[in-house]
This record gives sequence, C-alpha cells and structure tokens, in this order.
Amino acid sequence: MEITFLGTGTSQGIPIIGSKHPVCLSQNPKDKRLRVSLLLEWDTYTFVIDCGPDFRQQMLNQNVQQLDGILYTHEHNDHIIGLDDVRPFYFRQGDINLFASQRVIKALKKRFDYVFESHNKYPGAPSVNLNEIVNEPFEVGGRQVTPIEVMHNTLPIFGFRVDNMAYITDAKTIDATEKLKLKNLDVLILNALRREPHPSHLNLEEALALIEELKPKKAYLTHISHLLGFHDEVERELPENVHLAYDNLKLTL
Repeated sequence: MEITFLGTGTSQGIPIIGSKHPVCLSQNPKDKRLRVSLLLEWDTYTFVIDCGPDFRQQMLNQNVQQLDGILYTHEHNDHIIGLDDVRPFYFRQGDINLFASQRVIKALKKRFDYVFESHNKYPGAPSVNLNEIVNEPFEVGGRQVTPIEVMHNTLPIFGFRVDNMAYITDAKTIDATEKLKLKNLDVLILNALRREPHPSHLNLEEALALIEELKPKKAYLTHISHLLGFHDEVERELPENVHLAYDNLKLTL
C-alpha cells in the first residue's frame, strides 16, 4: 500500500490569507500546507480520506487518474467541501463511492443537494453511491477498514485503520476501548495542531503522549497550523520514530 499526504494543514491552510506570521512567509515547501487529506493506493485501487477545498489541486499534484471512493472522517468544511470536484472522475467512471456515517451523509445532502437531486437533475452534476458506515469494520478494494471513533471536542468522528496503518485527524480524546484498535501499528498518522492547548484538537504535547502510549513503530503528525512552528525546527525536536508530515510525502507499507 502506498500512502500520500495530499494535505497536512488545518482548516485555513498554510499560508493563511493575508498573514504576516513567519511560518506563513516561509519559502520552505514543507511549510506550505493544503487542507488535510490522505491518498491510499494498492493493487488497482485508489481511495482518499476526506475531500476538502483543495481536492482539485491535490488530484492534479499527484496526477490521480481514477478514484474508487472517498472515506469521510466528519462533516466539517475542510473535510468535505471539495465533493463537486469529483466530476472528472464521475464523467469517466460513473457514480463515485462515498463511505460516511449517517450524520455526515445528512450534511452532504444538505450542502450538495443538487448532487442528490432525483428530478430534473442538472446534467453536469456528479452522482455518487452512498455507503453508510458505523463503528464496525467494512471492506473497500478487498481490504478491511476499521473505523476508530474519536472525539473532536464533543463531536464523535472517525479515524480509520487499514492493515497496520491508522489515520486519525481532528481528535482531542480517544476512549480506551477505541485505543485497543490502535495496537501493533507500523504507522500511526495523528493530528497535532499547535503547541498551545486547543479545545477540539490534540496539541503537540498531547499527540506525543498518545504516541508514547500506543507505541506504533513510526508516527507522522498532520493537521498542522502555522502556530506549531517551522517544519525543520519542529522535526528536530521530535522523538526518533515520530516525524512531521508534509504535503506530497509518500510512504510505502
């Protein structure tokens, strides 16, 4: 399985529009972050986790030619609002598979009502296949996906485990029962927003503590804001098995 970090930034991305913060002014490509998303490829299959406002650019950056489905963590704009840009895939392939909880499906139908229109549908709109998921394993592309329920402040959302890789973004807390799903990982991808505490996201200290508790072989931090600091400086501070992810980073498992 090949993993590509399509985006590693928080909801505003880096640089933030109009910001004079030093990280936003950095010329290091690793300090420029699109909104968070992950590309998963194996055999002949291609899936993405989340589809935010930078989805079009991310697909062009990676020259993605097919899309077998989108797995949604939750319904916040930086994770769903790129849905309309699946149109080129839809025109070539037909209906696009979406995997999401009932609550996320409801949000998608509200924000993209024209996609789900059954009468006089605009001919240029994409069509999708809805696959409702709950907190139980399901299959995509011949592989088992295990949802991990985490809390985004008071909102329950999903992370996903595929084989020995787990992807968790926008988490603040994880119940002990769900942590059991995160044992014996080769790679854990986990959010770490900034250094200061935040009500709905892990900060750097909390993320590192959770990594130490779960003990994956390697961990990569994502969903990063400019307030975490310069990529190269933060990377030097991290434990040997923990790395700061960056856009277009590829891993092979």
